[in-house]
Amino acid sequence: MIATVLAATLLGPAQAQEGGEMPPAAVGVATLTGHDIPVMSELPGRIAATRVSEVRARVSGILQERVFEQGTLVKEGDVLYRIDPRLFTVRVASAEASLQRAMATQANARQQLERQANLKERNVASGVEYDAAAVAVAQADADVALAEAALDEAKINLEYTEVRAPITGVIGGALVTEGALVTADGSSNLALIQQIDPVYADFTQSAQELLALKRAVADGRLASPAPGQARVELVFDDGTVYASPGKLLFSSASVDSTTGQVTLRAEFPNTKGDLLPGMYVRVRIEQAVRRDALSVPQRAVVRTREGQAQVYVVGKGDLAEARDVQLGHSQDSEWVVEAGLKEGDKVVVDGVQKVQPGAKVAPEAWKPENASADQNNEAEKAAK
Repeated sequence: MIATVLAATLLGPAQAQEGGEMPPAAVGVATLTGHDIPVMSELPGRIAATRVSEVRARVSGILQERVFEQGTLVKEGDVLYRIDPRLFTVRVASAEASLQRAMATQANARQQLERQANLKERNVASGVEYDAAAVAVAQADADVALAEAALDEAKINLEYTEVRAPITGVIGGALVTEGALVTADGSSNLALIQQIDPVYADFTQSAQELLALKRAVADGRLASPAPGQARVELVFDDGTVYASPGKLLFSSASVDSTTGQVTLRAEFPNTKGDLLPGMYVRVRIEQAVRRDALSVPQRAVVRTREGQAQVYVVGKGDLAEARDVQLGHSQDSEWVVEAGLKEGDKVVVDGVQKVQPGAKVAPEAWKPENASADQNNEAEKAAK
């Protein structure tokens, strides 16, 4: 037994294997196949409300009551404040009286017109008197219409004494208190309502990066995702991904002259209210698709002392070969391979630490489920 160990140490794994003293190392191998890989970009952004409304008074008066609870959800049409309505009630009564007076004058003018028409038929009255009666009726009709409009305006202003929510959303703190004088000139903001379901995520990207992606798509090196199918995700500061995916709405048609950035906007559902306006996030967006690309699990990649990325490829005779690779961006738990591998290569994923260049190995099909379970077990052991 001691001799076997010494032989493995002095001669190396490959020579020990040739002498029949050590079995080949069992390794998990993944066979590379080309598949579509999305080109994901992770960009900085902030959450914004889809609709923002400033609650303002539409008539002037003394604020009598605040009805809403601050920081709660209000629905469109809910009463938020009440303004002293007494003055406006009086104005409605005055407008109703003016309308009644105009209608009485109208009725009298019509009776005079009928009387003049009868007299004219009997040639008792002149045409001038009939024309004057007709003009009086027209003036009375106009006075009635004017009084009706004044009454409608008075009723509308009376309704405006109840300040209602213009949109559905979360209302902030009250900016005025009971007893304050509010005016209809638009300078007094009573509260702010923000609709946060759904929300917008506004994020920026370098114009040069966006142009490079478009050129790659035009050259055929990348493919553009189908309309409406581009995947958009939110990533928080701690690295967790927001559960609900979003959809890309638009990218601006101009570049910010000061930053050289293009603004993009995505929409995300926010039924639980976890996303708040102003929150900093990172937006992960699928901007292109790499057709027939190759990728390797990240655990299969090792680094030389110079930092060169390498993988072990199982060749003829089940011999392991160290191969330099050029890696692209990471996708989930895999690296996209830019150069160094081809479709059909068998890459060592499990047992990399047991492999030496030129050594014979015992390859087995690698199963990602088992690998994930092993990683979880190792993490649990490390935690203990």
